[in-house]
Amino acid sequence: MPLAPEHPNSSALPLRSGPQGPLSGLRVLDLSAYIAGPYGCALLADQGAEVIKIEPPTGDNLRQYPSTLAAESRAFVGVNRSKIGMVLDLKQPADHALLMALVRTADVLVHNFRPGVPQRLGIAYEQLRPLNPRLVHCSVTGYGESGPLKDKAGYDQVLQTMTGMCTLQGKRGQPPEILYGSVVDYHASALVAAGVASALYERERSGQGQRVGISLLRTALAMQSARLVWAEGEPRDMGRDMRSGGITGIHPTKEGYLYISANTPHFWSALCDKVGLPELAANQRYDSVRKRARHVAELLPRLHQALAARSALEWEALFGQAVPCAAARTTEDMFDHPQVIAEDMLAHFTHPVLGSYRGFTRAIRFERTPGPDPFAAPTLGQHTEAMRAVAATAATGA
Repeated sequence: MPLAPEHPNSSALPLRSGPQGPLSGLRVLDLSAYIAGPYGCALLADQGAEVIKIEPPTGDNLRQYPSTLAAESRAFVGVNRSKIGMVLDLKQPADHALLMALVRTADVLVHNFRPGVPQRLGIAYEQLRPLNPRLVHCSVTGYGESGPLKDKAGYDQVLQTMTGMCTLQGKRGQPPEILYGSVVDYHASALVAAGVASALYERERSGQGQRVGISLLRTALAMQSARLVWAEGEPRDMGRDMRSGGITGIHPTKEGYLYISANTPHFWSALCDKVGLPELAANQRYDSVRKRARHVAELLPRLHQALAARSALEWEALFGQAVPCAAARTTEDMFDHPQVIAEDMLAHFTHPVLGSYRGFTRAIRFERTPGPDPFAAPTLGQHTEAMRAVAATAATGA
């Protein structure tokens, strides 16, 4: 059904403007909450899919999270761009029937209910497959679909802590430390988008949908694939991290901090030359990453003394392409960074409550089908009435 063009603040369905995306023409029902499922669906929306975010009357819990934005949750707005907003109470027969009508027209359904809940709500894969055999049904769980923890609630930092990420983030012998930024959730969202896309590709050959399972446990372990190698005969207490040690890391400068990566012989030599310590590059005691890590107590004082001559931004400019590095910036600095602007990574949005704001868009670049222009996350139930009309039409087969 073609959507009528409306102002983005309207309660009527928004029109996607701009070029087609690789997923244009597909309909995604997003019943998920928090970050992993919703942002996975936002990535699908970036690629042109029509994503309908279906919330309970109380809304996605992320809407209630603390936020320095007075009117809306910054997190909710950030992970729910380019979605149609609809409220349904699936415990009410009429609303459940409307959802079933949408299921018949959908290509994908994503949820993050714990195992057992979908059956009670009537949205489990085996319940929906007879209605739509082509449906790709993606569930995001904490621990997976089986095993002793399958019914346990799982969250980003819970899984970080469980899987060793926090222990390795902290210094050896010191308390574990959280990795802030919801890193497990965001990686899970990428797996949602990738898993759904693969299932849609396979559907083109088989004509059949299937169940796709993403878990935060599997995600947290996938992020540590380089650590999860235990050779036969190795003791339990082994260094499994990827940190190269030595020179690579964040260093103080005259003003600000600078991250330097100098693992290869070429970059190590360039670093020594740029900071005025060419004799270090010529010294065989320091001619490998392992040796530099071993003699870090000798190297760091000399490097820090040299770096104290300039600010982090000055060193960043001086190193140029010769030494991989970055001055430590704030997130706010990214809004006006010339590389971010050149790559068109941010867009202007108009929100019914927030007004105008800038936000991220399009994590993937497609040359021929870049995808339509993004639009702001919906307010709670913003498009409910318009979508009820669409669902009712679908239910009657019109």
